[in-house]
Amino acid sequence: MAEIEECTHNCETCGANCASREGGQQKDMHEPVNDASTVKRVIGIVSGKGGVGKSIVTSLMAVMFSRKGYSTAILDADITGPSIPKAFGIKERAMGSDYGIIPVKTHSGISVMSVNLLLENDTDPVVWRGPILAGTVKQFWTDVAWGEVDYMFVDMPPGTGDVPLTVFQSLPLDGIIIVTSPQELVSMIVEKAVKMANMMNIPILGVVENMSYFVCPDCGKKHYPFGESNLEKAAKEYELDILARLPIDPANAKACDEGRIETVINEAASAAADKIEEKLTL
Repeated sequence: MAEIEECTHNCETCGANCASREGGQQKDMHEPVNDASTVKRVIGIVSGKGGVGKSIVTSLMAVMFSRKGYSTAILDADITGPSIPKAFGIKERAMGSDYGIIPVKTHSGISVMSVNLLLENDTDPVVWRGPILAGTVKQFWTDVAWGEVDYMFVDMPPGTGDVPLTVFQSLPLDGIIIVTSPQELVSMIVEKAVKMANMMNIPILGVVENMSYFVCPDCGKKHYPFGESNLEKAAKEYELDILARLPIDPANAKACDEGRIETVINEAASAAADKIEEKLTL
């Protein structure tokens, strides 16, 4: 057990002779994608803590890339707190076929797979232990017939537990987006995510600050309810690109609650999508 606890998951800097090695080389632990699937790019949405809006950022990125004309998908890896189906107004259940589980399509054609699409009632709690949660995420990759996908976004649960580790190890991530909020905890949130990404040798595409400010509907002035942001300091310290600052917008929140996130117009999210596209096509 001590050997596992001390593992950094980076065989290049480790001298231990463990099961992760084959012939002295780091073992490729990526799971094979479903035979009826071709996924070109996989992007993880992560954070060191909960409540910062990873699901909203995931949904917005999928919508923005879909508007660019790409075939887009969302793998909802937040098994115990899935919120993606509600944001898109999905009420039907995923169905099986000879090729695997068929993801549900949103109004604009985004493919979605979430545990809520398999439950009898979407309010049923998922009371599973870590290994089962991690296994379910793997199955969302190996057993779902995704078809042709240009960009897949993976909505991860907060922290650095079993499920995020499974995603980092099992899926061929092209990069991650770190989501944070403008509070004193920002440095800790960013540092946790950065360290995990570095341990797993996953590129960091940049950071998105959610709930950054709100614009007064009367005077048009920006207000900062969480105080002055520390994002620039954290981004500079860890050499991260600031992709976007997303405002608090009651209209956007209402759209998510009503399953209409595909109708949202968000210039900051659109600009972030442009930056990500450029990074991954260079």
